[in-house]
Amino acid sequence: MSQFTNVTVVKKANIYFDGKVVSRTVLFPDGSKKTLGILQPGEYEFSTGAAEEMEILAGELDWQVKDDKEWKCVVAGEAFNVPAHSTFLMRTETVVDYCCSYLP
Repeated sequence: MSQFTNVTVVKKANIYFDGKVVSRTVLFPDGSKKTLGILQPGEYEFSTGAAEEMEILAGELDWQVKDDKEWKCVVAGEAFNVPAHSTFLMRTETVVDYCCSYLP
């Protein structure tokens, strides 16, 4: 899906790591939400409440659930899932455009 219709976009940006990660929240009529964001090159650590699916729209990154031994690479057109109530790490050498879906 390349666009969303009949949604509400929250005006205030979600800004992390001194502006190196920025996203906007999109709310859907069914109560679900997604964020659309950009990662600048760097290394980042995030914690989840709900399970998440991270779809990579452009760029590439390596990621792992914290304390896993292996990094996994994802590129544009791919996605990865992060378990609820976990911490995950991402590192990238390129700008990454992403869509994060919060799963039930």
